[in-house]
Amino acid sequence: MGCIHGKCCSGYPPSSDANEKEKLKAYTWQNTHILANRSSDVVNVPSHNFRLEYYVLTQRGYYPETPDKENQYSYCVRTNIHGSPNVHFFAVFDGHGLFGTRCSNFVKHRLVEILSDDVGLLDDPVKSYSTAFLATNNELHNSDIDDTMSGTTAIAALVIGDKLYVANVGDSRAVLAVKEGDRVLAQDLSLDQTPFRKDECDRVKLCGARVLSVDQVEGLKDPGIQSWGDEETEGGEPPRLWVQDGMYPGTAFTRSLGDSTAEKIGVVADPEVSMMQLASNHPFFVVASDGVFEFLSSQTVVDMVNKYADPRDACSAIARESYKLWLEHESRTDDITIIIVHLKRHD
Repeated sequence: MGCIHGKCCSGYPPSSDANEKEKLKAYTWQNTHILANRSSDVVNVPSHNFRLEYYVLTQRGYYPETPDKENQYSYCVRTNIHGSPNVHFFAVFDGHGLFGTRCSNFVKHRLVEILSDDVGLLDDPVKSYSTAFLATNNELHNSDIDDTMSGTTAIAALVIGDKLYVANVGDSRAVLAVKEGDRVLAQDLSLDQTPFRKDECDRVKLCGARVLSVDQVEGLKDPGIQSWGDEETEGGEPPRLWVQDGMYPGTAFTRSLGDSTAEKIGVVADPEVSMMQLASNHPFFVVASDGVFEFLSSQTVVDMVNKYADPRDACSAIARESYKLWLEHESRTDDITIIIVHLKRHD
């Protein structure tokens, strides 16, 4: 999800005949253009005798009303941070707004640089994460990029030996696969930061935000109803953040980098950080944009990755299924970025 002016506003649906035509065009486009940007590699973690085999896919969405719209998402893979073969970084940045691409690319470069230059990173990764996110956000505000109504979310996974540190700002997601007997279960390593979360909703309200769906802010539904169900099951318009006296910025997330207007009503760049000790029953983890998780659960994504021996096939399958589901519900799709990291023990 994003701001009302960006990736999350579907607008009014076309007529049924027009909708079918658009879907046909979209499926044709999908089969022709999907999987345009891919990369893969292998890095070792010698301190704990395993290696990371990773694969990345990023693909522009289908936007029939703006066919030349660029992919606003970016990703970063940086291995051997601090010159250590045991420290590796994987992140996805989900840009939104008119200058979302510039925002995501700016953050992509500066966040990892600030982390890499932090001499305290290995001693206190949580503190370093927070410092790096806030410093990057401040630099973005002071750059030549207009971030008043543009910005980016970020989900980052830092491997330090056998520990995985995940930092989240926004509504992209990191998921760990956990093998239990014959089953492989999904364990979320991040919590989507949206107004669906009561703690986040209460926090931004204290900062002056109005939290309403588009229908509510336009007067089509009762604004006094402050319950929007559950994000995984709610099929209607999500709650969004608005200034007290206007119909902007309309963000469906409560944390991001940039978005200086939304920052005035509680949107912050301070990440939530989790830590997981990697073990032999953790076959892989996934870092992906919310375009994947809009219609696919974490467990479904883990099931799809587990189905394929080659992560390239898994990325392709997830992207195609995501696009298919987007087009069943909308007249467009979101941009999609996926990083799959397999943990392989050395014999």
